Amino acid sequence: QVQLVESGGGLVQPGGSLRLSCAASGRIFSIAAMGWYRQAPGKPRELVATITSGGTTNYADSVQGRFTISRDSAKNTVSLQMNNLKTEDTAGYYCNADKVVVIPFPSSDYWGQGTQVTVAS
Repeated sequence: QVQLVESGGGLVQPGGSLRLSCAASGRIFSIAAMGWYRQAPGKPRELVATITSGGTTNYADSVQGRFTISRDSAKNTVSLQMNNLKTEDTAGYYCNADKVVVIPFPSSDYWGQGTQVTVAS
């Protein structure tokens, strides 16, 4: 059993900053990539940022230059530093762990329960 637990959401004014964290627990052998996705009411879930085990990052165009993803592979944690937040960043943010290997089982993907980020004045 693998669990992802997020923390760090909240209410912030436009231009402010928040830091989201996610920790994966369980008998994990490896995780190919970890990332953050978000979903606003009435909209599909979208990619925010991902980072591979080798440190390669990928960002949505809308957050490029404002958000920074980082990862501690030894601890199976991933963080998202969000700066210069905008009202359109308001959404539920979900942590994802891609191709998680728990020996002897096939790899699988896992999601956290989500944390709300609200940007409003």
